Amino acid sequence: MKGSAFLLPGLVLLLSMACTREAEAPVPLNSAPFQLSLPPGAPALTVPPDNPLTEASVHLGKLLFFDERLSMGRGISCASCHLSGNAFSDTVALSQGVGAGTGSRNAPSLANVAYHPLLMRDGGNPTLEQQVLVPLLDSLEMDADINAISTTLSGLEPYRSLSQAAYGRPFGIYVLTRALASYERTLVSGHSRFDHFRYSGDTTALSDQERRGWAVFSGDRGRCTACHGGFDLSDHQFHNIGTQPDHHGDPGRQRITLDPADRGKFKTPTLRNIALTAPYMHDGSMTSLEQVIDHFNSGGNQDSNKDRLMAPLQLTPGEKRDLIAFLLSLTDERTLDQVE
Repeated sequence: MKGSAFLLPGLVLLLSMACTREAEAPVPLNSAPFQLSLPPGAPALTVPPDNPLTEASVHLGKLLFFDERLSMGRGISCASCHLSGNAFSDTVALSQGVGAGTGSRNAPSLANVAYHPLLMRDGGNPTLEQQVLVPLLDSLEMDADINAISTTLSGLEPYRSLSQAAYGRPFGIYVLTRALASYERTLVSGHSRFDHFRYSGDTTALSDQERRGWAVFSGDRGRCTACHGGFDLSDHQFHNIGTQPDHHGDPGRQRITLDPADRGKFKTPTLRNIALTAPYMHDGSMTSLEQVIDHFNSGGNQDSNKDRLMAPLQLTPGEKRDLIAFLLSLTDERTLDQVE
């Protein structure tokens, strides 16, 4: 899901309509509803009626997520670029795919993707069921033959039994896309110290410095909540923040809309678990929170299409330190993975 693919969205839509596996633990073979735990403050989760969260579908999705056979046995699974210990993001600017090639965009965190109205850094996919095909088909990522994957896995346990339990049909492309989407929907973030402070009323959850950082973040000095507001700390919109003087190599949102006004715009990322998800930006070009804050403090690079909100902040060194301290409080205190 890293968004490095430049696959035509129409092809993904057409196909959607039609990872080393973890320890071989017993898997429940039933279609009972999956008991998803939502943290305080989290909005209700909207799930497609044709793909309900069940024990079978979510467990099947997790097995697929960690299975390298999705890259035809060439050593790459979904988890290769979305590391569970890093809020399901990567630790390098551009992830390595099959054949030692690299993608063209940074792999973002999968935390709270269930709440995103559009997927990929340019918003090229409207549903998780469609999006999961992008890294599978991208020649720079998993470069897979999904028909061959279906053939290989359809006769194997527990895929065969889980597919029947979850969807009442043999394993195939329909099951693969929906099961992966189901697992990714369970990756809900919202158990940080900031959440205790913000949604549970624990005024002692943040230190004095972190509370000062929150005041900078949410107030007129930092103006961060203009784009990083709400439960997910993202407006899920698209902005050009002046990361480059031009965007000839990657036009961002313009690739989808073909509108020159969208040149260089990328989706606002969540700031949840930001301490774990470096490097930053759509191309992984910023390696530290200090570098990110300096970028916004300066107003960004000159760009005729830059968002009007990108203006110099003139934060003091102390305010920048406070802001970083606040950002570090956004790390979940428990794993995002709810599947045992």
